Amino acid sequence: MKIKTRRYYLYYLARVGGFLLAILPLRVGLFLAGLAGRIVFAVLRKPRNITINNLKSAFPEKPDSEIRDIAGEVFVNLARNGIELLNAYKLNKSNCDRWMKAEGVEKLDKVLEKGKGAIMLASHFGNWELISFYFLLRGHKGTVIAKRIYFERYNKFINRVRQAKNLGIIYRDESPKKILRLLRKNELIGVLADQDVDSVDGVFVDFFGKKAYTPKGPVALSLASGAALVPCFIIRDGWTNRLVVEDPIEPVMKESKEETIRFNTQRWSDLIESYIRKYPGHWVWMHRRWKTRPVSG
Repeated sequence: MKIKTRRYYLYYLARVGGFLLAILPLRVGLFLAGLAGRIVFAVLRKPRNITINNLKSAFPEKPDSEIRDIAGEVFVNLARNGIELLNAYKLNKSNCDRWMKAEGVEKLDKVLEKGKGAIMLASHFGNWELISFYFLLRGHKGTVIAKRIYFERYNKFINRVRQAKNLGIIYRDESPKKILRLLRKNELIGVLADQDVDSVDGVFVDFFGKKAYTPKGPVALSLASGAALVPCFIIRDGWTNRLVVEDPIEPVMKESKEETIRFNTQRWSDLIESYIRKYPGHWVWMHRRWKTRPVSG
């Protein structure tokens, strides 16, 4: 794939700026990231308009002024995500609780007592990358199912950050047998399953009142392995984060496998929607979530 020259300029600018921000105290970096997020929101028209239009569609009852404020929060959150990733080398067992407070971790412990591993269901909400770091520092072995980023320099950068914490990486196009082997070892598998990815198998579920094409892989993996789905969300709380482990989702069986997958994917999507409604500025609204449409008739 041909990479536009400006991507290189933006990448190196981000690396240099990121290095300078990473040597500052984290709170200072987060404050500056907030300013940067507001500037990017004002400058980048296309992602700003996509974000605002998606928010209007999801929240038709909200006035334009509130929609614009939420859209700005989305860009600020993403900028702060970047600063936290650049500072991830500072994260360790002794200071982990200062970065994030966890709730409901005992639910995961009970799932792992069954010896079948756990499928950690996350979404592009808050700083989702921190979720895996928390559990690795807690002593668990974990791997994430990742999308290949076709700008190789950025792909290598983000993977270096992940692997520095001993996080394993399996790409979407690799054999699912690798995932099943890790679950049989009672390890954690992290999955992001809240976007419209037409290159993977999915089903249509209701999401903010519209049909949304959603990956069926998490539920299919759960059915194949016996591992429970463990939803996790990370919420910004001032200068820190709050990690919430929700009740595990044990698949409810229906008349057919396809209906079982659709029904349980809907359960997961409903949970994501409930969190987004509470914290709308935490989600990546610039993604075209409803781009794939059902075939009529």
